[in-house]
Amino acid sequence: MSFDGEANLLLLLKEVFGYDSLRPGQDEVIAAVMDGQDVLAVMPTGAGKSMCYQLPALARGGLAIVVSPLLALMRDQVSALRAVGIEAGTLNSGTSPAEADRIFDALDQGALRLLYLSPERLANPQNTRFLEGRKIDLLAIDEAHCVSQWGHDFRPEYAALGEARRRLGMPQTLALTATADAATRDDIVARLFDAPPHAIVRGFDRPNIKLQMRPKASPARQIADFVARFPGDCGIVYANSRKQTEQLAAALAAKGAKAIAYHAGMSTEDREDAQDRFQREDGIVVCATVAFGMGIDKPDVRYVAHAGLPKSIEAYYQEIGRAGRDGLPAETLTLYGMDDIRLRRLQIDEGDASDVQKRIERQRLNALIALAEAPQCRRQTLLAYFGDESGPCGNCDLCDGGVTLFDGSVDAQKALSAILRTGERFGMEHLIAVLRGEDSEKIRRFGHDQLPTFGVGKDRGLNEWRAIFRQLYALGIATVDLSDYGAWRVGPKGREALKGNMPIMLRLDPIKETRGRASGGRSRAGAAPLPDNIDGALLEALKAKRRALAAAQNVPAYVVFSDRTLLDIAARKPRDLVAFGDVHGVGATKLERYGAAFLSVVEAAAG
Repeated sequence: MSFDGEANLLLLLKEVFGYDSLRPGQDEVIAAVMDGQDVLAVMPTGAGKSMCYQLPALARGGLAIVVSPLLALMRDQVSALRAVGIEAGTLNSGTSPAEADRIFDALDQGALRLLYLSPERLANPQNTRFLEGRKIDLLAIDEAHCVSQWGHDFRPEYAALGEARRRLGMPQTLALTATADAATRDDIVARLFDAPPHAIVRGFDRPNIKLQMRPKASPARQIADFVARFPGDCGIVYANSRKQTEQLAAALAAKGAKAIAYHAGMSTEDREDAQDRFQREDGIVVCATVAFGMGIDKPDVRYVAHAGLPKSIEAYYQEIGRAGRDGLPAETLTLYGMDDIRLRRLQIDEGDASDVQKRIERQRLNALIALAEAPQCRRQTLLAYFGDESGPCGNCDLCDGGVTLFDGSVDAQKALSAILRTGERFGMEHLIAVLRGEDSEKIRRFGHDQLPTFGVGKDRGLNEWRAIFRQLYALGIATVDLSDYGAWRVGPKGREALKGNMPIMLRLDPIKETRGRASGGRSRAGAAPLPDNIDGALLEALKAKRRALAAAQNVPAYVVFSDRTLLDIAARKPRDLVAFGDVHGVGATKLERYGAAFLSVVEAAAG
């Protein structure tokens, strides 16, 4: 940080939130906010985006408006802020008259620091007249990719936020998202800001999350085996249909898991009950459609599984990002098969989107399939899609040696030659038709039946060539230009491959249904270090105390203390309030509120 008051901010961070330092990226965003700049911040899921507006709001002492997509998320963030002594509130359809009166009184007295509103409420002038004439120090817009039609989760109500910002007098604005490529970022800027904001794009890597993808064999069994490795931990299993969520929940419950279903076909009351149980109880696994999860801020989700292929690589990134937000080790498993690929393509083709949008969605799906079929480090392939670079991560199934490779150099040279000889202007299906020597009007029209590469790939089938092309994309040997109708180009490594200067190792028959190799114990690569000498019995007693306190206050368990805090207590075994105040995540308010209760648990465990 370079702004004045750095020491005071870090003092507030410790005294209020109980943290000794900011996470990577938070300092840069907070510095720009404190400097008065409008900011577009793209940070990985779990990077602590909420602190980027909560700490400045507390330090400044003014009013911050926070736009968030889910009522449950807003409610839980307000509970967490009030638990550390920060005056915050949310106004929504479920706000009681007494709570609304409290919020308006705090507004009138200048005591309210953060007010959470849904995009629908903020965009409607009739619902926000009470803000007219008030000084708004900061407008924070979470999940800002929803503003853009190029984003993977566009929402019309978000598109009206630019006008709402102008109506509020153009307050300083912080737009935050975890999933925005260059086109989406440009659209966010155009829709929200009157001038280019200070853009901060941090790395997309979540090194504490283990990435695993396997072909489907028996999905219910594969999911059950995976979930069984996390007894007592919270997790999410994503399914591709409402029926499958219920089937998976029933199958997991029959094996002793605390499994519940969640989908849009359930009543509002049942959905809210499921979400509340997930937020407030330990060891819950939610089997859900993608209707569940946006805005979920539960820090101790230890695993995320997909029973089928997600709809895009951005959706995959966001959904797995709900695991391990506390920085501790977490795992993911994604199952895929040809049926998923066919379904996703059909959904795109039969959707209501424009032809341009459909083309973009097809390329995004192909990027996800390339990730599933990647022949080397899965994290490298994922990060490359977002423009990041990484060495082999050591924390994915491919780095663990989970696939069989073969020398695909000759196949790669055939594919690259077809790309070059057709002028780097055509998509994958046309290039494969050239390689396989197919007779079509399009091939004859462009004279591609006269090329030396015409028919040189007759020995391989259509799906084999698709898998080879996707792997070349995953390796960075070939690239796809989304802005030019999905035209394939020879990448930087492709020239060397064509010359025969580098061997190209590809996966053998990646679509073939084979049973995935079981993963070993939880990886700790890239994760926050776990404390040594954790007392397991004490940890369970601390969790029981946390559950009881959270239930009494009707708040999620992590609002009392996070798992990381309980692990630190179980390792340190503090015997007095001074020592307890040194525990990670224990600020002054929580020390006063909970210190004695948890010290009594430590004392009882010591005998």
